[in-house]
Amino acid sequence: MYKLVKGLRGDKAVWGILALMAVFSFLPVYSAITKIVFSDGGSFGVQMFKHAMLWVLGFAIVYTVHRVPTHYFKGLSLIALPIVLLLLAYTLTVKTEIGGVEANRWIPIPFVGIRFQTSTLASVVLMVWIARYLSKIKDKKITFAESILPLWLPIALVVGLILPANFSTAFIVGFMAFLLCFLGGYPLKYLLRIVGTGLLIGGMFFFTLLKMPSDAIPFSRALTWKGRIEKFINPAEEINTADISQLDKAKMAIAEGGIIGKGAGKSVMKNLLPESESDFIFAVIIEEYGLIGGFALLFFYLLLLFRILVIANSTKSIFSKLLVIGVGLPIVFQALVHMAVAVGLFPTTGQPLPFISKGGTSIWMTCMAIGIILSASEKKEEEEQPEAKIDDSNPLEVLSAQL
Repeated sequence: MYKLVKGLRGDKAVWGILALMAVFSFLPVYSAITKIVFSDGGSFGVQMFKHAMLWVLGFAIVYTVHRVPTHYFKGLSLIALPIVLLLLAYTLTVKTEIGGVEANRWIPIPFVGIRFQTSTLASVVLMVWIARYLSKIKDKKITFAESILPLWLPIALVVGLILPANFSTAFIVGFMAFLLCFLGGYPLKYLLRIVGTGLLIGGMFFFTLLKMPSDAIPFSRALTWKGRIEKFINPAEEINTADISQLDKAKMAIAEGGIIGKGAGKSVMKNLLPESESDFIFAVIIEEYGLIGGFALLFFYLLLLFRILVIANSTKSIFSKLLVIGVGLPIVFQALVHMAVAVGLFPTTGQPLPFISKGGTSIWMTCMAIGIILSASEKKEEEEQPEAKIDDSNPLEVLSAQL
């Protein structure tokens, strides 16, 4: 154990935040799984053992990834992107039932009873891909046409394959990709064109969706989007959707929590909130630990954001800077979106709370992103030095050097 701990590299504050979040996650998850235990006839012990094993594997992912030299991720993104595109396409053909609703978001992992959400892996891989491309064209003048195939086509494919089953994730991935391009110095005039086109198409789509009769909407997910938007715009009206009272119940949980909360495990609304162990776990946390607990959790996410910016500023290459920002910001952004939904600022999105919510894929992919950040934060990392010797026997190193 001592040798294992001694082998930890990278930013110690990030390690500390990760460990603290992992330990804390057991409290709200243990409280929120009450409905799962009673409805499925299982036991708290089995559910918590699964959660513990997910975190054990998550820390194994962090440890493995953080030992990989940062520049290797360039070559790995070239291999991984075609794979995740195939996985996303395959996922659209697989229907999985969650809470009585069918969705095309997960691929069941045989024998272990865990569902793998391919969009979370695609998000990490896409950000690495974008960081690689932007670092490659840094200080070069490019035209929009030159960047369509290597940059915008992969972004469009990933977002487009996620969109039919999960609008909120597709929006987050697309927004983070755009933000990374902006921070990476991609020409602003081209970005403004893309934003204008996107707003025009998106506005026309949602205007048509809201005006179209429900029985004329061709696919079920669009009907869900319409119901959530209408409920958010007109909360007093009765809307015939499955989420009609989700936001109201979340607000009730927050109101019940007050300043100091009811205490660990004493939430009442956890039994009424759908997916209280994942999509609305922040509301359960505030009900049990009050605004003090909610603000404390927000503080640690903001602390993680601060460390991400510090690490990005201190890295030695453009690729590392963009890589840290690309895989780090989505973690904090997703947490803020989750919290905003719970307090009624955003419509229901179905986004889990990173580090805290129950679920395998979210924990694993967040841990992968943290591993990449820790790899880039290693002070001994010497990247993209022209004098560096390349090991010809290592194909990843050769590929990374060429890129």
